[in-house]
Amino acid sequence: MAAPLQRPVPLLAARWPTAQEAAGALLFQPVRLGPLTATSRTWVPAMVPWRATEDGTVTAQNVGWYARLAAGEPGVLVAEATGIRDVPSGPLLRLGHDRFIPGMARLAEAVRAASAGRTRFLVQLIDFLAVRRRPSDEAWFGRHLVIDAGLRERIAVATQDTRWHAAPEAEVRAWLLAQPDSVRAPLLGARDLESWRYGYRERVTDLHLPHVRDLPQRLPGLFADAAARARAAGLDGVELHFAHAYTMASFLSRTNDRDDGYGGSPEGRRRLALEVIAAVRDRVGRDFCVGTRFLGDEVIEGGSRIEDAVGHAVAFARAGLDFLSLSKGGRFEDARQPRVGEAVYPYTGPSGHECMPTVRIDERGPFGRNVPLAHAVRSAVRAAGLEVPVVAAGGIATFEQAEAILRAGQADLVASARQSLADPDWWKKVRMGHGGQVRRCEFTNYCEGLDQAHKQVTCRLWDKPPASGEVPGGLSSDGRRALLPPPWQPPPS
Repeated sequence: MAAPLQRPVPLLAARWPTAQEAAGALLFQPVRLGPLTATSRTWVPAMVPWRATEDGTVTAQNVGWYARLAAGEPGVLVAEATGIRDVPSGPLLRLGHDRFIPGMARLAEAVRAASAGRTRFLVQLIDFLAVRRRPSDEAWFGRHLVIDAGLRERIAVATQDTRWHAAPEAEVRAWLLAQPDSVRAPLLGARDLESWRYGYRERVTDLHLPHVRDLPQRLPGLFADAAARARAAGLDGVELHFAHAYTMASFLSRTNDRDDGYGGSPEGRRRLALEVIAAVRDRVGRDFCVGTRFLGDEVIEGGSRIEDAVGHAVAFARAGLDFLSLSKGGRFEDARQPRVGEAVYPYTGPSGHECMPTVRIDERGPFGRNVPLAHAVRSAVRAAGLEVPVVAAGGIATFEQAEAILRAGQADLVASARQSLADPDWWKKVRMGHGGQVRRCEFTNYCEGLDQAHKQVTCRLWDKPPASGEVPGGLSSDGRRALLPPPWQPPPS
């Protein structure tokens, strides 16, 4: 991976429209998403703020967060990646049980109130497999590493001593702990070597694990149950998370070589996704919005490219999805090695940097670099005679940039995560002719660094607490950061 630029790429020049110009802009025209009409083509994609309880329950901080994002009146606001299983997953929202419905209903009510009914509220539904923290040498060689016949044979060959074939396990572990890495590493198989250096991680191709082998039988029902709960909570729709490093994206990936009909060929790799879509649609009906977020390019070696995404998109559109939202990268395979005691984070390697590019990524900068993926998908879907709307994302942060994407037919809606975090009111400011007051994202990924550390996500442009007075939304758990940006009131006309 190339070193980051010494001088960051400058932000795009911005000319903000008058209120009259904004009223005539395509950006602020309504758009159909299946049974749903969004009041504008502005979209705030899912961002994980780390504000739920440890058991996935909605908190007052969650309510304040989504109400604050909704105050900017985007056409669509997508709640964070929300787990479909009732299993421990840290302070992330969950919909794996009916007990989570009341909390989701609170969020939906808060979004409608804060946006005066202008914002449609979706939730992103996700499944993920086990990822463990990187172990210490003592933990890995002393407890977790399986001492099998193959390892014993490799040690015997390396030391030219056959006693290792039958030596007590404790003696083998003690010997391994005493060796330098240069001796230990060649003795381990590829998966054990990765688990030692990065932490154990399950894959969808681990067919020797019964719960992984049975995913195609279980996941459609789990997604359908979670979608039904979202509907019961009063949300406007769901976004199926088929992107990045997680279960469904891994089934879609070229790296999926399962031999049970759910891998290998493009048709096999998207078979489970289509079965999930069918199960969800069967459960919630045609009058509830269902779409997906998936990858236009995995970026990793041997991974899927835009050709795969185009095939998936047309199949998803034919299956009856109401929108297609494109992302890029964010995979485990090329992530940076974590420190001991930390979990591998899929946004630290080259694919992660393409997912959330900064002003230091390269000479092109982060601005709209993923839009060609959305354009290719939209073109293929239209060529197939389908009108499913396509959402473009990635470094979109000015009115002219967003409007140009729509006018050129590259997408039907534009999503902005980091700019919406920097200034949740920016869509409203632009629409009302106050674009000059927009607090512009600097694309340094300060927010991403907090996410990586599983800290409550904020923006450095607004999270310094005032010297005195009450802090709206309260302070972060460490007491150092304001959790919500200050409110904005339009100036008198």
